[in-house]
Amino acid sequence: MATKGLSLLLAVFLVHLAGIYLYTRGFLLTRLSLPDITTCPDGECTLVPSHKRAVVLVIDALRFDFLSPHPPEPPSPYHHNVLVLPQELTASQPSRSFLFEMFSDPPTTTLQRLKGITTGSLPTFIDMGSNFGGSSITEDSFIGQLRAAGKKIAFMGDDTWTTVFPDSFEPNMTFPYDSFNVEDLHTVDEGVIEHLFPLLEDKAAGWDVLIGHFLGVDHVGHRVGPDHPTMKAKLTQMDDVLRRVVDKLDDDTLLILMGDHGMDRKGDHGGDGDLETSAALWVYSKGPQLVHPGASIPSFLLMTRVFPGATVEHRHIQQIDLAPTLSLALGLPIPFNNLGTVIPELFWHDKAGRDYTRALSLNAVQVKRYLDTYHDSASGAELDKAWGELERIWASIDFEFRTHAADVEAQWLAMKMYTRDALAVCRMLWAQFNLGLMVLGLTLLVTGTVAAALLYFKLRALEAGWQEWTLAARRWYLSSAVGGAFLGFVAYMTVSRYVKGLDLVESLLFGGAGMLSLVIIASSLPQFSGLRPSSLTSIPLPLILHAAAFASNSFTVWEDRVVTYLLITSIVPNILVGFTAPTARLRQRILGFSTLFAVCVRLMAMSTVCREEQQPFCHVTFFASSSLPSPPMPILALSIPIALALPWIMRRFLRISRSDRGTATLVLVGLLPAVLFLGSAFWVLEHWDSSEQFGPEWVGVLRSTRTWYARLAVGLVLFFGYALWWLVPLCLEISTESKQDEGKREVTVIGFANAFGAPYLVFWSLFLGLLYAATQLTGQVVLALVAVAIMAHLEVVDSVRDVRGLEAVFASGNPSAVLQADELRAPVMPLCFSEITPLAILAVHVFFTTGHQAVIPSIQWKTAFVLTPTLAYPISPLLVILNTFGPHFLVALAVPLLALWNVPPLPQPQADVKARVDAIRAGLSVMLYHGTLLLSSAVCAAWLRRHLMVWKIFAPRFMLAAVTVVVVDVAVLFGVGVGVGRVSERVSRLFAAMNPDKAKSS
Repeated sequence: MATKGLSLLLAVFLVHLAGIYLYTRGFLLTRLSLPDITTCPDGECTLVPSHKRAVVLVIDALRFDFLSPHPPEPPSPYHHNVLVLPQELTASQPSRSFLFEMFSDPPTTTLQRLKGITTGSLPTFIDMGSNFGGSSITEDSFIGQLRAAGKKIAFMGDDTWTTVFPDSFEPNMTFPYDSFNVEDLHTVDEGVIEHLFPLLEDKAAGWDVLIGHFLGVDHVGHRVGPDHPTMKAKLTQMDDVLRRVVDKLDDDTLLILMGDHGMDRKGDHGGDGDLETSAALWVYSKGPQLVHPGASIPSFLLMTRVFPGATVEHRHIQQIDLAPTLSLALGLPIPFNNLGTVIPELFWHDKAGRDYTRALSLNAVQVKRYLDTYHDSASGAELDKAWGELERIWASIDFEFRTHAADVEAQWLAMKMYTRDALAVCRMLWAQFNLGLMVLGLTLLVTGTVAAALLYFKLRALEAGWQEWTLAARRWYLSSAVGGAFLGFVAYMTVSRYVKGLDLVESLLFGGAGMLSLVIIASSLPQFSGLRPSSLTSIPLPLILHAAAFASNSFTVWEDRVVTYLLITSIVPNILVGFTAPTARLRQRILGFSTLFAVCVRLMAMSTVCREEQQPFCHVTFFASSSLPSPPMPILALSIPIALALPWIMRRFLRISRSDRGTATLVLVGLLPAVLFLGSAFWVLEHWDSSEQFGPEWVGVLRSTRTWYARLAVGLVLFFGYALWWLVPLCLEISTESKQDEGKREVTVIGFANAFGAPYLVFWSLFLGLLYAATQLTGQVVLALVAVAIMAHLEVVDSVRDVRGLEAVFASGNPSAVLQADELRAPVMPLCFSEITPLAILAVHVFFTTGHQAVIPSIQWKTAFVLTPTLAYPISPLLVILNTFGPHFLVALAVPLLALWNVPPLPQPQADVKARVDAIRAGLSVMLYHGTLLLSSAVCAAWLRRHLMVWKIFAPRFMLAAVTVVVVDVAVLFGVGVGVGRVSERVSRLFAAMNPDKAKSS
């Protein structure tokens, strides 16, 4: 029977998956990468090198203000004016030393920034995902040009370089280190230092370019934030390294120090905030002067800006400008796909700037060649709108040699304008969309949402006859999916050439999922037309407001606050029922538990993280501060007591129905307290370890201890908790009493009234224990409040249903025939959509209050190392996914409880059938809610695809909605298929073995 119901949920899930796939294929396209390589055997497309060799040092996450002589006010004692050698040499040797701020295009992840630095090309939004599994760079690059010229490259540090350039470095001079172990602050840096200086000192080493990539600054930022003594110690170490490098540098070697990106106030990166896109660049020549002492570079060639919080302007460039600059400075051709512009300061070797003129002209010609090739490619039509203006600027460039200063400056201005306009056009171009695939995806999302809504009403109307209808519907669904896929294949063979990007897979998916959703709609329409009007009014206003909010960038930015008010609003109908309840007990229960739910929601809302657009009106409370990613002290003090108190609170709720017996006792008294304690203890030890409160000699002990705490917590849940629940799921105590005078035996079942709900709550609490270990301390407190809020809502819904049942009884005209003789118990009423709405919104609320936002920097990378001290696939990525989307899964997994809570298992088998179909309807409801949010975010993102904030706000929110729908759908399938299925099976077997007429509930 569970399989029958799961087929309905699975059909909706498959339509969601197909719609998401097609829409994202159209909305998040990757950039067209041209395979061409710049070649110039005669040397006409490059310059005479100014230096024979180069040392390129990358300090990961080196933000500009870490080097700036004029940092923001007030300066931080931990990261300002600590790494001071660059500013000292720039002040004392202004013709040999230059300090720049670089704009690093988002996404600000290491792999994408290395692509930009070496190729001069731009990333796309979807590229961000490849940062943790990057493939080799096949485009023309600075590294590739070095190899083509026969140069030898030495490398040490972040192994991302060897991943993207696997065969480019000299084997005997290559020393890669693991790049993603943010727990380790020193190994990579010490390894770079160990191999860097012997190569600098060995004059016979034979390298032409030496690359060293330090990771300590980035890891310190991720772990403790920039405002921490550890950051000062790390920057001091980098300053010492630089001084030693400069001391050993040859006169004919160019030194380049850079950051690949910046970091935000709490040390994270990945997004497009000002602090994340700000990277430092320092260029130093110990020998030849870079700028002629008597030269004056025109101001229109030197872009400047004021760093956030500072007061003095500084030199500002694009990070992709490094590709053409380094290539020409070392006598190499510019990479073919480059869109950067050469940096004037590295080519102003005489007063007239002749080398710069030559460099800029080579740069402009290369960009022109690239655009011409792109325009002639399959994607070239996308350039048509801007092509006329680009050609006009190109025609204005005079490449003849000029001596008059005004003519030369006009020449520089025209060439720079062409390269910068080309960059601006391509930045807009690669926010490109395939409208055909987007329309197909939206079509499936619309039909899928309508199908889920009609299926919800269908199941409500069918009631007892749902099993027979489901058997027939399952055959219809399978046949329609296969038939639709065949039609999709026919369409692919006939009309696919008219739809850009429509491949065979897309055609099959759209045909199969589209026909499936249409059959669901068609099979549900007849019954839908017979529904009473009151059934339609159960769709709540919060869903409409929530979905409409995605049309506004400001509402989307402040969704974490909006959701709080929607969540409180969603329980207002229950409160109104509480005021009019027919008995004092029901009034007290409804109003009391509603108040408890609202208090939990408001306490959860106190936990906040801020996205950049919310500043300065947002205050971080999830962490100790916006720059310290450690727990607040009250949370640190309360975490262990809350972990121990939560199982006791859950058992108190079960005690209301006397269902705190059997498995509930074993799990809530023994297993769960231990699991939650170990989960909290892990993060307490992690805080002590990160802050080094016991000194560095304790680091190894704390790391080992907390790792085994987490492993024990997860192991107890996976290998003991779920096994125990599967074998003995019921929370009942059964006793028998023989009555000798009557010759009969009386069976007493304690926990009878909640025989379905209590064991499912235990099943749900096991996943709570699993998620607890992967959640930081403030998030753990939020999860505890979520558990209390869910149980309070269950009691409210149970009481509201009693009120509705009593009203139905008294409205029948013959209440005495309906009510049982020994107790005032009304018939169990069906679920309403408005009863599921609070839990659907609660899932979104929990996502925000556990320290997340719809932006990349809010990802909590620390959780990757909960079970292992180093990066381990697939465990580390799975832990990050669990931390990020586990809250959605947790709340969605609780939704079937609304159908099972305090539902007595008699009469059998009708009670079992009703419990399952109500659980399926509850799951379908939450899938419908989140599916509607997905549809709204997709429509708004498509409609506003040319909005200035599309990649900053609307695209991330759509991606969050898409993943949320998948997570929620899987949670519902898991909960109904495993949780409800197992509980119903065991309850049916138990009561089938008993004589129901002789059973006495307690």
